Amino acid sequence: MSEKGLEREWRFYIDDMVGFGEKVLSYTDGLDQIGFLNDDLIYDATLRNLELIGEAATRIPDEVRQRYPEVPWRLIIATRNRLIHAYLGIDEDTVWSIIQDNVPELLEYLKTIRNESKVDISTENDLFD
Repeated sequence: MSEKGLEREWRFYIDDMVGFGEKVLSYTDGLDQIGFLNDDLIYDATLRNLELIGEAATRIPDEVRQRYPEVPWRLIIATRNRLIHAYLGIDEDTVWSIIQDNVPELLEYLKTIRNESKVDISTENDLFD
C-alpha cells in the first residue's frame, strides 16, 4: 500500500474515534453517575464505545501520534486494555471521570486533527489541478 493510502486510512480511524466519543456523550447525557451505573444497557454501551476509541487509537500510525502529542495515545490504548481485560474490576469512579472529563477534551483534539487533515487533503488535491 502506498504511503498516501496509509495517510488516508488513519483519517478514517480518527472519524471512528470521534463517532465513538460522541456516542459516549450522547448515551450519558443528562445522567449523573448513579443513573449511569444503574442503567446496565447504557453502562455496557458506553464501555464498549470507550473500548472502541482505544481500539481505533491502536490503528493510528506512530508518525501521526508524534505529530499530535497533546493526545494521550498511550493512555487511551491502556484504558482500552484495562476495560477489555479487567471488566469485572473496573473502577466506576474512574470510568465516570473519563466520560465527564477526558472524552470531551479528546473530542476537541480529534476534531482539530480531522480538520487539519482535511486541509492537508485539500492542499494535496490542489497540486493535481
